[in-house]
Amino acid sequence: MIRIHRFQTGLLLLLLLSLCCGSASAQDDRCGAGKDLVVQALERISPQADNSAFEDALQLLKHAVSECSELGDAWYYRSLVEKRLGHDALAKYALDKARFTNSEALQQGLNPLVLSTPTARGLSAIPGSETNTPSAPVRIGPITQKWALVIGISRFADHGVPELRYTTADAASIAAALKDPNIGRFPPANVHTLSDEQATTKNIKEELNFIARHAEPNDLVLIYVATHGTPRSADTAGGANYLITYDTEVSGSSGINEDALYGTAYSMIDLAIAVATRMRSLRTVIILDTCYSGGAAGSGASSIVSAAPSGDMLKRMTEGTGRIVLAASSVNEQSLESPELKHGYFTYFLLRALQQSRGRAPLTQVFASVAQQVSHSVNQHPVMSRSSADADFAIGADISASAQR
Repeated sequence: MIRIHRFQTGLLLLLLLSLCCGSASAQDDRCGAGKDLVVQALERISPQADNSAFEDALQLLKHAVSECSELGDAWYYRSLVEKRLGHDALAKYALDKARFTNSEALQQGLNPLVLSTPTARGLSAIPGSETNTPSAPVRIGPITQKWALVIGISRFADHGVPELRYTTADAASIAAALKDPNIGRFPPANVHTLSDEQATTKNIKEELNFIARHAEPNDLVLIYVATHGTPRSADTAGGANYLITYDTEVSGSSGINEDALYGTAYSMIDLAIAVATRMRSLRTVIILDTCYSGGAAGSGASSIVSAAPSGDMLKRMTEGTGRIVLAASSVNEQSLESPELKHGYFTYFLLRALQQSRGRAPLTQVFASVAQQVSHSVNQHPVMSRSSADADFAIGADISASAQR
């Protein structure tokens, strides 16, 4: 009888564990879907967006918290949208929920409606305001310091994500060029590199926040990313762009688990908001080499194909002053790697251009050379987007002598 009792107890325990795990898995999927809805909402709002865009975003955020009530960032961004629409009581309720659920965006002070730099010369962002207010013209002085975050991911925790061959080598070479006193002239301690296991979504956010806390308006900031990037077509729910980090979850029982993918990947709109609302530097360049391994075509999770960010996303990344974005390929193209060069084509020619100019050439000139050489070598057309026609600077420009004293 004792054996029967223990056997029955064991069966009951297994049943309870199964129900618990199944419930947890379902909740994780719902929260992954909720995070994707938040990304879709953020892609609709900006300081210049009209009320209809905010109404659309509000519906998406309401849907997000109905999918996952503990999604703190959904509550936080909902509070901002409710306030923008004049719903003060609802904004306060959503903000209280964001605090209760420990919203990461709230803790970091992210606000997609307030830019950290002016939107143009003669405008300045006022902390705590939701608009940009006219002020004295912006005067960009000599460079006082230089900061860089370099990310390269070849291997992924989820083996369903195809490996890349040269992205970590690309990142290491970029970091070395930036530290080189004859090319990038960055203080070595200010060049932070994340590769493979280090390049988790959490670590990337923390490093971006580190730069945001330290970079001053007259500093120069460079962000380089080489990994898989998902095309809008891969997001069947809302068409958002994502970067695949080391700890992004992709594999499901029957192919790609979209909810897990978008719950764990790093959305490009998050990167755009971090740069637009946290980076005070008036010289900021983002370089995106979202690579394609050449072996990603297949079924299930292995069918992930990298692609460039959309034109709308590039525009969002250049909100503010002194913003330049270089993308390795045009939308609907893949950024290819070369076994002969042992680099991605774009990064290889970028390195060559920086070496040949000793880092002194302005980025518009560097890009023109790189784009020509890449397009002549492979069916790939790099893209540059700038916040204004006069946004230009050299990566290897010297730090002001007075700032070094």
